[in-house]
Amino acid sequence: MGLARYLGRKLVWTIVVFFVALLLNFYLPRLIPGNPVDVLVGQLARGGGASGEALEQVHAHYMAEFGLDKPVWQQFLIYVNHILHGNLGTSFGQYPASVNSLIAQALPWSLALMVPAVLIGWVVGNVLGAVAAFRGGWVDRGAFVGSLFFSSVPPFALGIILLFLIAVKIGILPIGGAYSFGMSPGLNATFFGDAITYWWLPFWSVVLVFIGGQAVGMRSMAIYELGSDYVNYNRGLGVKEGYTVNYIFRNAMLPQITGLALAIAGIIAGSLITELVFSYPGLGTLLFTAIGSSDYPVIQGITLLITLAVVITNFAVDVLTGFIDPRIRASQSGER
Repeated sequence: MGLARYLGRKLVWTIVVFFVALLLNFYLPRLIPGNPVDVLVGQLARGGGASGEALEQVHAHYMAEFGLDKPVWQQFLIYVNHILHGNLGTSFGQYPASVNSLIAQALPWSLALMVPAVLIGWVVGNVLGAVAAFRGGWVDRGAFVGSLFFSSVPPFALGIILLFLIAVKIGILPIGGAYSFGMSPGLNATFFGDAITYWWLPFWSVVLVFIGGQAVGMRSMAIYELGSDYVNYNRGLGVKEGYTVNYIFRNAMLPQITGLALAIAGIIAGSLITELVFSYPGLGTLLFTAIGSSDYPVIQGITLLITLAVVITNFAVDVLTGFIDPRIRASQSGER
């Protein structure tokens, strides 16, 4: 009953947070100065060949096509209805391309960058932090200083440093892009071998920062647990060190699991900006282009995708913590 009550509360809060995020996801892009239809019509006017009356008709057509001639609350209801049907709308800036198709083209590149960075960074960072805390001495000092440095550098800044040193100065990896000019993406060894050379620099700029942050957090928690009363008590009783160490790192791991959702949110934001540094054709580049042209549907589609990833990950971490930590179940069972 305690676990069910805990999960029920987390589910309710997750739904509330998602609804608030949905409202912000709709309204915030509309705070960007300018009207996207004005931009489209202005491009047509600069091209020449269209009279003022024709431009007015085109303007009215696009306003009706995108639903911008309706009140904002009606636009929001239409937006929610489209989302429930899996339709993210039509791009303003790349009309008549659908937002679904644009995101489908960019998402695999971002996933190829973020998923390995999160998985490898979390595992390596926590192992490094645990080893540093347990070994101490020069191992701890070296690991702590290095981890603190990388965790303090934004991914895009580290990307610029790596780009300058490795791609520009040394010249062993490409400067930017995702694959060589003239090559078509495909699931074959030739394309993969070419694309991986463009993937390394953005990957290292993201994963090194993630490893640093996880290592610093794990080291702090492990040092705290090493000085706990139950550790000193076990050692006084002569309990095997391996048995005590197992509990030390299990307890130290709990805050790391809890903070994983926040870490993933930060790494997503950092990787999106990193894509701009390397001209990587992922969601970050697509979002930057959409912001420049006030492309509301594309902005909303990408931010909605990021919101879903963070909210679902946060809920999954809460559920996992509820199963792992018996103190949560006990606290919920003890409530009246």
